[in-house]
Amino acid sequence: MAIHLYKTSTPSTRKGAVDRQVKSNPRNNLIYGQHRCGKGRNARGIITAGHRGGGHKRLYRKIDFRRNEKDIYGKIVTIEYDPNRNAYICLIHYGGGEKRYILHPRGALIGDTIVSGTEVPIQMGNALPLSAV
Repeated sequence: MAIHLYKTSTPSTRKGAVDRQVKSNPRNNLIYGQHRCGKGRNARGIITAGHRGGGHKRLYRKIDFRRNEKDIYGKIVTIEYDPNRNAYICLIHYGGGEKRYILHPRGALIGDTIVSGTEVPIQMGNALPLSAV
């Protein structure tokens, strides 16, 4: 795992580091445009909350929270930043050819295999149902 250390040029870049294995190109069939009409406006379009609005345009990533691919092994292909939540996400390629995003388990690296089911070993990234514990 390569970590890029910044050369200090401002106080905000002091002691800053970026993980080099984080990618930023999302899968086209797992993202869609998110309609954001808020920006501090009411139903008539009048600004009611000051100092809100602007920001960068964001695309929503479909996250698999259910993890219902039972007993099918998947491989972590990329680790990406999700602008809609304060977390990283992983792109998983399952054995059947399906691709899904999950929340990035802390400590999981690119190339690790994960599985979900009732009889899976307790490891980082594996998912067990609550009734199996």
